[in-house]
Amino acid sequence: MATLDTHFRPQSLQGMLAMTGPSISTDSGCLPVRGDLAHIKLAGRCFVPHYAVPMPHQVTAAAALRATGRLDADEICQVPAGAIFNVLDMSGGWAWGQCGEDGPVGYLPLSELQAA
Repeated sequence: MATLDTHFRPQSLQGMLAMTGPSISTDSGCLPVRGDLAHIKLAGRCFVPHYAVPMPHQVTAAAALRATGRLDADEICQVPAGAIFNVLDMSGGWAWGQCGEDGPVGYLPLSELQAA
């Protein structure tokens, strides 16, 4: 004897699984988002596999904020000693994050940071 299925089952899934809704375009350097990770404050605005809660660190000595985690990468700006850098990822001796709450985004050497 067959049971009655009371769940809605559409005849076709075409168009039902499309990724729609709000999305923002990002300008590199202005929002803490990259292809695999974003600041938790961007959840619901940016679609990435992972979101991170920032870990505040203090810059110990003036350092160059870089576009990638390499010494020969383009310099975005100089970050002064004492500034707060919100770390979102650490890898290979580099920290990726944002200067303050709304500042530039990039990479700093881990050796130039201490937990705040």
